[in-house]
Amino acid sequence: MGERHDSLRDLLPSLLGRALRVGSRATDLQRNDFWAVRDVSFEVLPGQALGVIGGNGAGKSTLLKLITRILRPTRGHCDVQGRIGALIEIAAGFHPDLTGRENVFLQGAIMGMRSAEIRRKFDEIVEFSGVAQFIDTPVKRFSSGMNARLGFSIAAHLDPDVLIIDEVLSVGDFRFQSKAFDRIKAMVQRQIPVVVVSHQLDRVASLCTQAILLNRGSVVLQGTPAECIGAYVNESGTEAPSAAADSPVVISSIASSASGKVTSGGRLTVTLRGYVRAHHGSEHPPSVSIRVRALDTGRILFAVGTLDHMIELPAVGDFETEIDLDLNVAPGVYAVESNVWDYARDTDLVRGPSVTVQVDGGPKFAGKVQMNASLRVRALAPERGIAS
Repeated sequence: MGERHDSLRDLLPSLLGRALRVGSRATDLQRNDFWAVRDVSFEVLPGQALGVIGGNGAGKSTLLKLITRILRPTRGHCDVQGRIGALIEIAAGFHPDLTGRENVFLQGAIMGMRSAEIRRKFDEIVEFSGVAQFIDTPVKRFSSGMNARLGFSIAAHLDPDVLIIDEVLSVGDFRFQSKAFDRIKAMVQRQIPVVVVSHQLDRVASLCTQAILLNRGSVVLQGTPAECIGAYVNESGTEAPSAAADSPVVISSIASSASGKVTSGGRLTVTLRGYVRAHHGSEHPPSVSIRVRALDTGRILFAVGTLDHMIELPAVGDFETEIDLDLNVAPGVYAVESNVWDYARDTDLVRGPSVTVQVDGGPKFAGKVQMNASLRVRALAPERGIAS
């Protein structure tokens, strides 16, 4: 951290110190050293996809630099067998004065593709990107979205033995995002090892078979995507307000009937347990509530509480509340958060624990709301005098 060498007087002692430290197994940090990633171990086999999640500065990008051999580990080792296809900084290799066509060959060469391979896949790359009309235009005239789409299309047409994906699941507009995600999903299904770093938690849940949660360079949790996403959400957003100590109601636990994935449109039961310390002393008693939050956008989709249904808590002592929900939402990952709501002040008294639910399958549709559509088609008799 903060090391600069702008003179021989500073540089020579630094080089000597590094030489003396070569092979050292000391556990203490040297002056100005910082462990970006430490004690992280995992293995990804063919047919497996690992999702790496965590906040900014958790060590995710450093981890990918180790896998792609941009960095060497200070200790330990990192082995990758086969050709690495990295979807990282997908338009970083573009030259602004070259045309889209020329940049396809340039970027493909940077990514390790042979010239014959690029020529064979050129038409498919351009068609996928959707910029065929402008392929002979210098890319400095492209919009940022066009650059991203062309860069992704080149990277997505690699034939790697190992696939590394870093925050490229949100390129382009909504339609291209869906197209890009389907392409990556097809690559994952080809039984090659995949490592995905993304803040789009629903994409991680859909793509990955396992996950790790990083915090300050260390593994907080290693398990299923739903387990790691749930821990990340709880870690990031469930700190209680300062008024929590004065809340007359406390929520101690939350559980759901989901034992894995829930079908879109299916039924979910959420069980809250807690206790009432004392009467609230207000004409608006507190309400035990839940909120359903979409983790891809952070938006609250639904909220309901005991007072909304004119249900009162016991005067004092333990209680259990069951809430049944129809998950009429699109496939994705959702957080069910518990809280004690103060209607008098229109705010949380205290936030409780949360659970993560992955919604998948169900009748296929587009949009955010599952309406369980029923479709029918019937043949109509042709109009008189018109042959059919």
